[in-house]
Amino acid sequence: MPADNSHLIVAAARRRATATRRRAVAALRRMDAAGTRISFETLAREAGVSRSWLYNQSDLRVEVERLRARHRPTPAARTTPERQRASDASLLRRLETATERSRQLEAENRELREALALALGEQRTADLPRRPGDTPKKKSSAVIGPC
Repeated sequence: MPADNSHLIVAAARRRATATRRRAVAALRRMDAAGTRISFETLAREAGVSRSWLYNQSDLRVEVERLRARHRPTPAARTTPERQRASDASLLRRLETATERSRQLEAENRELREALALALGEQRTADLPRRPGDTPKKKSSAVIGPC
């Protein structure tokens, strides 16, 4: 019967686990000191461990999340500086200008539609065959100008 060497296997597994944890903690400290963006992926790469192993280490997972939140830029840093923001008065003026321009364009479109309808009606009338005795009707004086 072979000798029971399982205690040696268990001891080697503990040494590997301890070395892996040391590498992860050291990498985490280095990254934090350097101001490197910390995530599970970057830590796993730096320490030479798997992401799944990191997720299973509750203390390391909490520390990664804490450091990640600390290095995250604050929302205030992304806001537009006060001097570059539009005032309520300027926004209202821009809205009024846009509304007036929209009204002008609607009126112009209405006039153009009416002129087009008139021109198409005259063209249709001009294309009708003439019978003897018909008198030509007076042409409209409306002229469509350039756009």
